[in-house]
Amino acid sequence: MISQITAVMRLELKKSFFSRRGLWIYLLALGPAFLYLIHAIDVVHDHEHRQALLASHPVSGGVLQLIRQGMPLEHVVELLGEPYQKNEFHGRGRRGQDFATYRYTDGENDFTFFFVDGQVANVNEQDRCNLTKDSAIFATVFQFFYLRLAVFFGCVGIFTNLFRGEMLDKSLHFYLLAPMRREILLAGKYLAGLSAAVAIFTVGTALQIAALSWHFEPGQVAAYLHGTGWHDIASYLGVTALACAGYGSIFLAAGLLFRNPILPATIVMLWEGINIFLPAVLKKISVIFYLQALCPVVAAPEADTPVLLKLLISSVEFPPAWLAITGLTAVMAVVLGVAAMRARRLEINYGTE
Repeated sequence: MISQITAVMRLELKKSFFSRRGLWIYLLALGPAFLYLIHAIDVVHDHEHRQALLASHPVSGGVLQLIRQGMPLEHVVELLGEPYQKNEFHGRGRRGQDFATYRYTDGENDFTFFFVDGQVANVNEQDRCNLTKDSAIFATVFQFFYLRLAVFFGCVGIFTNLFRGEMLDKSLHFYLLAPMRREILLAGKYLAGLSAAVAIFTVGTALQIAALSWHFEPGQVAAYLHGTGWHDIASYLGVTALACAGYGSIFLAAGLLFRNPILPATIVMLWEGINIFLPAVLKKISVIFYLQALCPVVAAPEADTPVLLKLLISSVEFPPAWLAITGLTAVMAVVLGVAAMRARRLEINYGTE
């Protein structure tokens, strides 16, 4: 039995990794890493620019923090010196007020002071990216976009074609004519698809983390890794692998049960997308619920989410890691059990496909 599963896996892996039709899956997996790399390069260039501005307009970060609303413009210039950029508008507005914006930097953070009639009206501080902020950004992108879109559609492309693709290519009968139980064929195809998906998308996750941390100082990265860093990285890689396993089981079954897997894929995508609004009982009938429970940082809704949508969001306490893995495994077992029963009764009539 093991040798038969291995033989099926070997054949399927060749098709999974070397098929031209699957190149878009690599783009889904690796695309976010390129975006993070562009972000890192932009942050490095921005930091170098701020350092150059500090050299030409030296100012202390401690003094910048002393500026408060109501301070007169002359006092601000006396404390900080001339800004590296300023804009002044005289006699603007309904009341003929004077407006001005002065920008300073301490080499790390950028400060913009807004003046109305010669007094500080507002202070806007743009701090440099840090590991805490970027970790929160990564958690949001990973949970709301990478898992729900990249891994999701990648699994659609990989697993639905394991059976449905061969039916369309009129090659599935070669497997069915072999002296092999249908459950073994199903297991071999699933494990092959899972191996391909895990390899592709875990590499994508690792590259995203590497690209995101590239612009930080080595000391900062080392401190993060010695803290919670290695645990967080292992968690994200594990969650990616489990997402491939969970979504893969669903779409393998969809390829067996439906002639057009796009419809069930759309339904599953909508169900996973509205998971945040579902009651606690219904949340558990999904893959994303267990995946979020295993993430080291649970992404919160966007701050600018409309109030009405915030009211619709249902809060639920996530289960511990062992229970989340058990729940996800149970979902996978049920889905694969249904797929195995369908595989036993599978008959090929290419004329109707």
